[in-house]
Parts: sequence; structure tokens; C-alpha cells
Amino acid sequence: MNISNTQFLIGGLVIAIIIGGIAVFFASGDPDGLESTALYVQGDKTLTGDSPEDGDPEAVGVSDAVEYEAPLPDYSMGEEGGKAGELFAIFAGIVIIFGLAFGATRIIAAKKN
Repeated sequence: MNISNTQFLIGGLVIAIIIGGIAVFFASGDPDGLESTALYVQGDKTLTGDSPEDGDPEAVGVSDAVEYEAPLPDYSMGEEGGKAGELFAIFAGIVIIFGLAFGATRIIAAKKN
């Protein structure tokens, strides 16, 4: 069986969308390791997982708090978006990454010729 490059790319995109769509319903709302570390550095969490009583970053030994707001935090579009917002964020991410990768391969292929 001979599969063209286009069929292969479309098949990969479809598989990524299916896996991403299913993953939304199995994802945990708890912070992962990186997010948990950021909460600790900001003073919103101690190493035992409890919040500091006084909210003071010095209570957990942190002198400088780090602040960053992700464009689509936790792969959602806010509380009102719910699972639909999470699905949209995942699908948008898949399409953007696919487009960037496809564009990069086209540029590299053009430079080789």
C-alpha cells in the first residue's frame, strides 16, 4: 500500500485531534510539577501543598515573586468556556503547531532545491 505525503499528513493531523479531544476529558485540574513550582515560588503554596496562612511570600522563603499570565491558561477559555473552551484551545494549538511545522518543512525543502 502506497500512501502519499498529503494522506500521511492529514492522517497525522486527524489522529492528533482525536487524541487531544479525548485527553480533555481525562485531564486533571491539579497543578503539574512546573505549575506547582511556580505556585511555590510565588508564595501561593508550601512544599506540603498548604497555602501560607498570611499570604506572605517570605513565609515560604521566597524573596522575589514571579508573575506570568499564559494566553490560554490550563488549556481553557475561562470558567464559562468549560470543556468546549478546553477543546478549542487544544484544537487551536494542534493546528498552529501543525502549520508551523508544515511551513518550516516547506522552507527547508525549498532551500535544498
